[in-house]
Amino acid sequence: MTARRLKLATILLGIVLAGLALLSWTQDWFHVVVASPQGGDLPLDVAGDVAGAPLSALALASLALFGALTIAGRVFRVVLGLLQVALGASVIVTTATAVADPVRASGSAVTTATGVDGTDSIRAIVSSVEPTAWPWLGLVAGVLAALLGLATVVLSGAWPEATRKYSATRLVAADPAADPAAAWDSLSGGDDPTDDEPRSDECGSGPTDEGGTR
Repeated sequence: MTARRLKLATILLGIVLAGLALLSWTQDWFHVVVASPQGGDLPLDVAGDVAGAPLSALALASLALFGALTIAGRVFRVVLGLLQVALGASVIVTTATAVADPVRASGSAVTTATGVDGTDSIRAIVSSVEPTAWPWLGLVAGVLAALLGLATVVLSGAWPEATRKYSATRLVAADPAADPAAAWDSLSGGDDPTDDEPRSDECGSGPTDEGGTR
């Protein structure tokens, strides 16, 4: 794979992983059944924006990071690669924490539905919790994002440099005949821009006689 294709593949993969994390955040992570205070069971669908709230900000930051990588220099690529490792690790922590303790991750949704607050009180009324595949997708996306950040640090030195084109501008004296503004400036100075003959004071002295008179 050429250096240009490697750079393109890295950036596209990073965008895809960030998109997967963001997609996971929008879906249901847990199906929770709680004992309603009014009696009976109350089913709840807990989405990723509740169970893994920071995931959206992390995914958007990763998208912006890979956008910046398209124009970054060699040193800045390393900095961005390390930042991507940190973002991937944060996604891992967010999703793994929710998967490890789904009742706590679903606490705000349970409180909104039942009015019961406090971790111990919420645990007492939760009958069952069924996780979906979406938090696991976010976890996998975080692991791959962190690995991609490491790959960026190691391999970005071989990427081609971003091209920059500069247009040189040459300043040329204005031609009074072609530039009306320059023509007015010439008239203000006492010159006639339509007269091609040299002025008498700009010509050399004419022939004189032996007495020194012209």
